[in-house]
Amino acid sequence: MTTDTTDTLALPAALGGTPAFPDGLPLTRVQVPDRAALLERLGTVLDSGQLTNGRTVAELEEASAELLEVPHVVAVSSCTTGLMLVLQAAGVDDRRPVVMPGFTFSATAHAAHWAGGTPLFAEAREQDITLDPEDAAAKLAAAERPAALMATHVYGTPCQVERLQEVADAAGVPLVYDSAHGFGSRRKDVPVGNFGYAEVFSMSPTKVVVAGEGGLVATRDADLARRLRIARDYGNPGDYDTLFPGLNARMSELHAALGLNWLAGLPERVAHRTALVKEFAAVTAGLPGLRLALPEEGDTSTFKDLTLVLDAAAFGLTPRQLADALRAEGIDSRRYFHPPVQRQRAYAHLGRAESLPLTDRLAESVLTVPLWSQMDAATVRRIADAVVRIQPYAERLRAA
Repeated sequence: MTTDTTDTLALPAALGGTPAFPDGLPLTRVQVPDRAALLERLGTVLDSGQLTNGRTVAELEEASAELLEVPHVVAVSSCTTGLMLVLQAAGVDDRRPVVMPGFTFSATAHAAHWAGGTPLFAEAREQDITLDPEDAAAKLAAAERPAALMATHVYGTPCQVERLQEVADAAGVPLVYDSAHGFGSRRKDVPVGNFGYAEVFSMSPTKVVVAGEGGLVATRDADLARRLRIARDYGNPGDYDTLFPGLNARMSELHAALGLNWLAGLPERVAHRTALVKEFAAVTAGLPGLRLALPEEGDTSTFKDLTLVLDAAAFGLTPRQLADALRAEGIDSRRYFHPPVQRQRAYAHLGRAESLPLTDRLAESVLTVPLWSQMDAATVRRIADAVVRIQPYAERLRAA
């Protein structure tokens, strides 16, 4: 049976319709802002003959501290190495428990393991998928000699920082944030970066502030900042008589130059991403079984990711099935974070995979679709329109 042009356009691409993006739409696309300024800055670095331990890294630290409204920022080679060094400084050792969300990127747990601790996973909150403070409190209370509490600003959504600090204080442990997604997020009027013992940001290519690779540790603790500057250089205070086992966790001058280039216009970039998410929400409003992972009213998220939360029974498709239908439209997607860390093979030996039913359900429900800082409203509407076009055909798509 043939269909007319109107029918073909209305059908999802997986059922013979016209793809929304025939040339494909990647999940992320890095478009460097102000290349001329970047090339000039890179030229200055190359002319200096100093590719590490130079002025550009210090300039990035100072500019970041000003934006984050914190007294100390220490640049490192990655968010993961930053977390490792912070946890080492916090006294995580002897395989003591480190309570953290199961719904996070694996690097959160890896950092605790490499620092000498043992991950102890806690539940997520239903509404925003960040760490549930009450379950974290229960896990800390039940743990023997807990070493630390870690939390993640998932997708850039600020955690319940006030309650988490109360929980950490009651347990007598430091609170460390994996803030990989959060440079530019705000909890009410306070920039993420101001909370806990330290917050560690990522500057990898999928983030809102990019250095190619790299990380930033923000803290209000001067002693911690001093230690981290030594720790990132093998623990060498300058005389090669190392004070403790550190890492080669220095950020290069070239990466810092790129990072400085991305700092310019950050508030406007975050505001633009927020507007794109609102556009997507408006187009998909009323679809059964679909909601977005959003911050609380009054908070600001970077929306590092635009993540859909599906009720498969109501929507008609699982995230995997929707991902397949979107792929036919030319739209890339990812299931961040599936599987949750407590179910990953790296931590199977801990034997705790059955203890987080809400985290498991949420991880089975999420699908991240493309969002970049340079994306325009028309593009995000086309993504949303594709989802709207797919949903009524859920039964046929399942059968296909």
